[in-house]
Amino acid sequence: MDTMIDLLKVIGRVYTILPLMLFAALFMGKRSIGELPVFDFLVVITLGSLVGADIAEPNVNHIHTSAAVLAIALLQKIVSYWKIKSRKVGKWLTFEPTVVIFEGQFLVDNMKKIQYSIDNVLQMLRENNMFSVKDVEIAIVEANGKLTVKPYLNKEVARVEHLNSEPKDGGIEFPVIIDGIINRNVLEQQHLNEAWLREELLKSGVANINDVFYAAVNKANKLHVSVKKPKSLEVPTFEH
Repeated sequence: MDTMIDLLKVIGRVYTILPLMLFAALFMGKRSIGELPVFDFLVVITLGSLVGADIAEPNVNHIHTSAAVLAIALLQKIVSYWKIKSRKVGKWLTFEPTVVIFEGQFLVDNMKKIQYSIDNVLQMLRENNMFSVKDVEIAIVEANGKLTVKPYLNKEVARVEHLNSEPKDGGIEFPVIIDGIINRNVLEQQHLNEAWLREELLKSGVANINDVFYAAVNKANKLHVSVKKPKSLEVPTFEH
């Protein structure tokens, strides 16, 4: 009998707490669902744990859970209002946008600050339909962790003003050096050798392979190089 009562409690809580969660999510607003900055992410995790424990454990006081859900939703709304009214509060509670690629060059120090590996950034580039780093004018990791990519003008999706631009010469590129380590399988695949690679690096002003953070060759065997410490790059600053 007790088991049946507990089961009915669980079912009853599912049908009461989920509508309450929906109300809280709508109250907090679209950005809490779609963007998930740090504070909103913590709110979602907390709400999930709170509601999960309430549904699965009949001994938990259901009224207390409902009150906690409403209190958390209200707190999130207040914090969101503060962030809009005060840029200082917004900076305390969110990450700043970080430029990770500028003019085809990886900004290694910036990537280290936000703990993004080259594999993370390459995957995010592909998710943005960018398969060649040299085509990227600027790429920014936003406060929500997503990558915003601005390709060079002649690499953007064709618009009317692009009709008279020069033909595209890009294409998918294959990494031959990552963090100073040569990928000989790619060289072999492209029917190239290390001597060719070193010669092309010298043409780009790079004498030491250990100075190369990323180098890739496209199907036309054109080499793109991004060094660990690029010189004379005036990287723009992005702030909220």
